[in-house]
Amino acid sequence: MTFHRYVALGDSFTEGVGDPDPARPNGVRGWADRVAEVLSSMTPDFGYANLAIRGRKLDGIIEEQLEPALEMRPDLVTIYAGANDILRPSVDLDRLCERYAAAIARLTATGARVLVWTAFDPGGSALYRPARGRFAVYNEHVREMADLHGADVVDFWRLREYRDWRLWDTDRMHMSPAGHQRMAIEVLETLGLPHPLAPLPLAELAAATRAARLRADAEWTRTFLVPWVHRRLTGRSSGDLLAPRWPELSSLEG
Repeated sequence: MTFHRYVALGDSFTEGVGDPDPARPNGVRGWADRVAEVLSSMTPDFGYANLAIRGRKLDGIIEEQLEPALEMRPDLVTIYAGANDILRPSVDLDRLCERYAAAIARLTATGARVLVWTAFDPGGSALYRPARGRFAVYNEHVREMADLHGADVVDFWRLREYRDWRLWDTDRMHMSPAGHQRMAIEVLETLGLPHPLAPLPLAELAAATRAARLRADAEWTRTFLVPWVHRRLTGRSSGDLLAPRWPELSSLEG
């Protein structure tokens, strides 16, 4: 199996936040680029577009990215949407996922191979654990829409490796380079494709004292949590001034 036109849709997860690369658009690489690099080695006329922008909620992803994606006539689409909605208690997940399912139906109706994601299991995170029930409800909707519309599911919830914080960035919200590499491997294996990727080596875990953990938590709160809360309160997004990294089908050399 080979793919010729791959389009990635979503938010920071798909944009590649947490996997820095100053030489690339928006200064990040990410699992989708890593997947595209493997796919490009399989066919000479391969094209890749990544329309994802950090901070986008599900409706924004559908409104801004769905039509441009369809116009490119992709034979492979990946979409992860809704993560920025789950943490908002006022969001009705049932209605939200109805709109998500309609978008998935439009994508699969083109004949493209479509991959969607469940959300990760936040049980090991003090920050996200209170929303674990909402994550689980969202996941059941994702599995149902995938069954109904013929999409494939990358089941993030069951990837227990991600309980290791070394697969996460220092902001505790996005995957680290090792996390993005592991996700690229999962995507390629879900597609049933051979690949040369291997997990990235992880640094040894150093024992931390309670005082060191408290200092780290305080630094994280000041550097990441407070700005995140401020953006939510002011209605701003980290992606407000950004454009899609790869807005048109192109080689990664462009």
